[in-house]
Amino acid sequence: MSEWSKRTKAVHHGVRRSQYGEVSEAIFLTQGFVYDTAEDAEARFLQSGDDEFIYARYGNPTVRMFEDRMAALEGAEDGFATASGMAAVNGALMSMLKAGDHVVSSRALFGSCLYILEDVLQRFGVEVSFVDGTDLAQWKAAIRPDTKAVFFESISNPALEVIDVRGVCDLAHAVGATVICDNVFATPVWSDALAQGVDVVVYSTTKHIDGQGRALGGIILGTQEFIRKTVEPYLKHTGAAMSPFTAWMMLKGLETLDMRVRAQTDGALALAQALEGHEKLARVIYPGLPSHPQHNLALSQMNGQGGTMLAIDCGSKEASYKVLNALDIFTISNNLGDAKSIVTPPATTTHQRLPDDQKAALGITPGLIRISVGLEDPADLIADMRAALAGV
Repeated sequence: MSEWSKRTKAVHHGVRRSQYGEVSEAIFLTQGFVYDTAEDAEARFLQSGDDEFIYARYGNPTVRMFEDRMAALEGAEDGFATASGMAAVNGALMSMLKAGDHVVSSRALFGSCLYILEDVLQRFGVEVSFVDGTDLAQWKAAIRPDTKAVFFESISNPALEVIDVRGVCDLAHAVGATVICDNVFATPVWSDALAQGVDVVVYSTTKHIDGQGRALGGIILGTQEFIRKTVEPYLKHTGAAMSPFTAWMMLKGLETLDMRVRAQTDGALALAQALEGHEKLARVIYPGLPSHPQHNLALSQMNGQGGTMLAIDCGSKEASYKVLNALDIFTISNNLGDAKSIVTPPATTTHQRLPDDQKAALGITPGLIRISVGLEDPADLIADMRAALAGV
């Protein structure tokens, strides 16, 4: 199995069949498990085997299938599935940090990630230093001998800044710091973050992995020691477990992940190329375009691809709202990675809580529209966007 491609692993890895030999993975909708004897119960609580379970908050056969498959897809030793992507981010950080620890993070992050780093961690006595994630000199200056962890989004939400993953990992590892990467925009299809030096990868499986807008989910991936000795004790006692039914949906999503992401990436490139230079747009941001500041870095880290996400700047809030309200195919929502193409104005939605000066520093202008390209015909998406822009 280790020699299979990602696409094959996403379909077949980690299957646990019951005595009935089902083709599709079984959903084990149970919160508890039965022991033959009191001695068996005692033994399992002392040390559970790989296919032995105690309580659904600790683990479940369906959830374990999903964890195994994601670990194989990412090239990790192990994984722990969570109730949401933010539960995964919170779990990865909180499980390993304590008062007095120091963390260095890129400044360009999703709004909820910023909340955890700016408010939650610092409320509990963790010192957090923020840097311009694209500037290795700032990382080098901020990382100290006592730095415990560094955190970044490999491609930032929503302005699509690309982090030099190997460069940051080298600086962090020089002082023994753990590198935690939110890899949602890069996707498991295009990114090999662990091979590039990352220690812990976090995904919101709500996005491309489910890919059809059905359920919240998340996962933390890393070494078996980190997952089972650091992450699991924290998460199983604080209750952020993924439900078996959600895990089953995520397994079904993985079966088509590769094909969906490839089609969405082709559509994103076509749309970005069609819109670049449009007279009604101040800028088009897409890592797959040569005009992107980190274009070469993005392609080197993502197997020559630019991903499924892009952003356009209409110049003003008023203009962006006219475009958003005139679109027929694109859906206004704050999700991404869906089969449906989705648009959102980050300045007034996902990042609305940030002060205006911080939005400006992150490139979140009033006219910015984040675009998640779905599975529709790219020609239809281009025509829809051009028609909406014509009305501005």
